[in-house]
Amino acid sequence: MNELTKKIEADMTKAAKTQDKARLSALRMVKAALHNREIDLKEAFTEKEAIQVLSSLVKQRKDSIEQFTNGKRFDLVRKEEAELAVIQEFMPSQLTEEEVRKIIENAIGETGATGIRDMGKVMKELMPHVTGRTDGKIVSELVKARLSA
Repeated sequence: MNELTKKIEADMTKAAKTQDKARLSALRMVKAALHNREIDLKEAFTEKEAIQVLSSLVKQRKDSIEQFTNGKRFDLVRKEEAELAVIQEFMPSQLTEEEVRKIIENAIGETGATGIRDMGKVMKELMPHVTGRTDGKIVSELVKARLSA
């Protein structure tokens, strides 16, 4: 059992004792997602794989929040926002825009990218360094803007 799983289980116990049903539900969902990933891999997951699972959960919550906001279902928006806050507690610290730009410049230098046609190469080089630490959509937009200039 890795550190992340231990922390989630400790938080689940604390949430159960304090009868924080919303937090407990969100923690169970995170634990189930990680367990499912472990089953898919047929072995214990690494920290990088755990971050990918958490990033996926964050993206799902953000998409749901957007959809529920458009549908004026603010009760569901609040529920998704609460789950998002719990998931983000387990994510690594987020990169600043300046840090992302530096990583983009390094990736462009390493790939020798010269234009927008090379965006795929740059993103392939870049994503392992930023996954879980920033929104992929923002990274994509910054790379596109940099390569178009």
